[in-house]
This record gives sequence, structure tokens and C-alpha cells, in this order.
Amino acid sequence: MIPTIAIVGRPNVGKSSLLNALVRKRISIVDPTAGVTRDRVTFPMEVKGLPFDLCDTGGMGIQDVDNLTEDVENQIRAGMDEAVALLFVVDGKSPITKLDSLVSDRIRSSGKPILLVINKCDHPEQDIQSAEWMRAGFSQFVCASAQQSRGREDILDWILKHLPKEGEKRAEPALTIALIGRRNSGKSTFLNSLVGSERMIVSEVAGTTRDSVDIHLERDGQTIVVIDTAGVRKRKSVNGDIEFYSLKRAQRAMKRAHVTLHLLDSSLPISRVDKQLADFVLELGKPVIFVANKWDLMAPRPTGDYADYLHKVFSFLDFVPVAFTTAKTGRNLEAVIHLARHLNKQAGQRVTTGELNRVIHEALATNPPPVRRFRRAKIYFATQTEVHPPTIICFTNGPDLIEEPYQKYLIREIRNKLAFNDVPIRLLFRGREGLNKEDKEEPKEGSIPNDAQIEAATGIPPLDPKARLPKIPFRKGPPKKPEKARKNKENPGKPGVWKGL
Repeated sequence: MIPTIAIVGRPNVGKSSLLNALVRKRISIVDPTAGVTRDRVTFPMEVKGLPFDLCDTGGMGIQDVDNLTEDVENQIRAGMDEAVALLFVVDGKSPITKLDSLVSDRIRSSGKPILLVINKCDHPEQDIQSAEWMRAGFSQFVCASAQQSRGREDILDWILKHLPKEGEKRAEPALTIALIGRRNSGKSTFLNSLVGSERMIVSEVAGTTRDSVDIHLERDGQTIVVIDTAGVRKRKSVNGDIEFYSLKRAQRAMKRAHVTLHLLDSSLPISRVDKQLADFVLELGKPVIFVANKWDLMAPRPTGDYADYLHKVFSFLDFVPVAFTTAKTGRNLEAVIHLARHLNKQAGQRVTTGELNRVIHEALATNPPPVRRFRRAKIYFATQTEVHPPTIICFTNGPDLIEEPYQKYLIREIRNKLAFNDVPIRLLFRGREGLNKEDKEEPKEGSIPNDAQIEAATGIPPLDPKARLPKIPFRKGPPKKPEKARKNKENPGKPGVWKGL
């Protein structure tokens, strides 16, 4: 099992800042407001080949504004119990308070190795201010500054000494899943049911989850990372920096996930926030599953009716599968994870060039592209260049001749006849002579096949470039009226032009 190092201390001493400084990434939300961190935020790290998880916890002794104090304390207690060593963070600029003394006694009682991190010592000259903490009875301490990354190497060296020398190697995750949705859609409950414990704080209070938290699961011998994100609401309703940073971390989680689970409260109608989230996921090209959660509240209602309702609202995502779950009881959760693994595999599929061109050729024959600018678009050759998402490039006689409705038709034909039934597809068009103007690199010689190579690879004869287009009758417009001559100032009544023009 991968060891854990927990960061503990009272509120507003810089615990989240220290985690960000050690990992050199913005993981935990940092804000002057006390009690920002509620759930345990972990990040995988490695020091000289030894892996461990760095865990940020909430502030001890905080009185939460949403009456979640007991839940936060339970998360701190669980983090300390799992840890092999503790980083006790204190404020080096302030004198020892009564709360500091209570926290110190609690941490000492854990019986685990403790490193006293005297934070906010931005310069060596400020170390003298922390002399009171140096006499607090901790045998090992470091004067550090999370803001300036001072003392980082000393802290990592101490952590290295307290890690098992022959620990378990960290397995690379086979799949990363992001849980997204608006507030109170059941994301944290969904994750707790998967883990089988109260890993995340669950409350009726909207906006309970603030940080994006990664949870590692084992399924069929593979590691799966599930990311719980903060609930999203309308941008105009975002109140303060904490909600803003929560939204940004949720967006970042969607970008690094392989598959996204869009949780919907099935007892409520689809909101504008849900549509905005769907637009963002579609723009990223990530496979997505609509998870109709809290289905126990809608039990008499047929699932097919709700699926039709979703595909009607999200008409641009009619290919997305719909799952019906009850996170509170764990119903169908494992089936959703299995479906997510299937979508990830589907998004990584590659099709042969011959098969792809055969489908394109049949689509063109069934429904030819319309004439644009007195020209008809022709697709000479198509090839798949990337996966996640599947990306297909078509070489044509004019990329601007194929408009969006026809592009959607081609994507629909590719999705129905190839192995991309439930995932987004990116279809790009390029001129046969070279790449579009937006591309910076010039095509290599021989990279664009000629007619003979196309026919040899696909068995499909190339379209005749000299094929005649259907004649379109040209209707002459009405004759233009002659422009009225401007009056001449010098000779009123006679036509002329203004002098000097």
C-alpha cells in the first residue's frame, strides 16, 4: 500500500499553500478565509524513486459556517490515522495561541513521527521570530515559507527518511473519470458508494465540496482514478474567490479525465448549467455518460422516457449513453464504471484506411454534398490520425465547400458504421494541395497520396475531377437604375459633380 504523509495544523497557517509548494502545482484552494479545506486533498508524489501520497487536511478547531465542523474533524482524524508521518504546520509570525497548544497535544498523542514546519518565514532573518516555536518541545523542525518555496528540500529529505525503503510501486492509472454536475446532484455520494466509506463530506448544504479530489480505486487488477469536483452553478451566481477557484479546478479535472460522468438530478429539469457543462465537454472531445442519479425518486417513470427527454434537450449529444443510478444505495454504480471503461476503449480504437474510405464513399454516393459557389465538394481521401478523441482528416478539393450540416451527416455515418458509436469524433478537412492556412507546418513530399495510391489502398476509384456540374439557370436581375447626377453649385439646375472631388 502506498504510504501517506498528512499535513495538519490549525486554520490559516498555510497547510494548503505548503501542499501546493511541495508538489509545485495548484492543487488545494488557497484563500485567506478560514476553513476553506474540508475534504482530504491528496496528491501522488515520489522522492528518489519512493512513492507516497501527500494529504492536505482541514484546520483543527475550525467552526464551519455551514455546520460541517464534525464532518471536517472526521476527515482530519481519518487522514492522521492513514498517515505514516505528520507535517505539523504553524504560523511563525504569530505567538503560540491556546488553540496551537491544544492542536500540539492532539498531534503528539498520535505517536507518529512529526516534523514541525514553522511557516511564513520568508527570509532567514525572520527565523528569530519563531524562537518560541523552536522551544515548543518538537525535536525536529524546519523554518519554511510555502509562498517562497523555502525549506522545500529539507521537508522532502525528512519525508524520505520516514518512508518504507521497499514500498509498493505505484501503478499507472488505466482510466481517469471525472464526476461533474451542478450542485447537489450526488457526486460525493456517488464516490463514497464506490469507495465503500465516507471519503467525501456529504451534506444537503449546496457547495459542500470545494476542491477537486482524486480517489484511486482497484477494479479487475487495474487502477482507476475518480475525480470528485465541486458543483457548478451559473457564472453570474459565482460568489467570491473560493467558488471561482472551485470552478476552475472542476474544468481542469474535465480536461485531464479520459471519461466524464455528467450527474443529473433526475427529479429536476435540465438547467442552463447542465447545458453549459455539456457544451464544455463536447468542446474537449471527451467521452461522456449521462448519469440520471436519484432514480429511486422517479421509480414509476419509464427510463426510456427520460432518455428521450435528455436526447431532446441535448440534441447535439444524441449519441451519449444514459445510465440510471441511485448513489445512496449504490445501485448500478459498478455498471457505470464498466461502461466508462468501454467508452475509453472505444475512443482509443483505430480503423483501417480502406474501411474508413469505403464508408465515406458510400455516404457521398447516398447523399452528395450540395453545390457551393458553383462548385461541388469532393473528398478524395480520408485517414484517421489520432485517438482520444478519434480524429479523421479528409482531403478535399475545397475545405470551405463542406458546411456544418454536411459535416454532421458524415460524422453520423462514420459513427453508425464504424467502431465509434458512443464517443465524439473530430472531422477535419484539408485541401489536396496542402494543409489549411492555420497549420504552421508544410506537408512533407509524398504525404498526400495521388489517385493511383488512393485506388490501391482502398479499392475505390477516385472521383473524376473533370466531372461536369449540373447547370444552374442564371436569372438576370432587374436593370440598375442610373445614379442621379449631383447638382453643381456654380450652375444650379445643371447636372455635374461636387467641385474638388
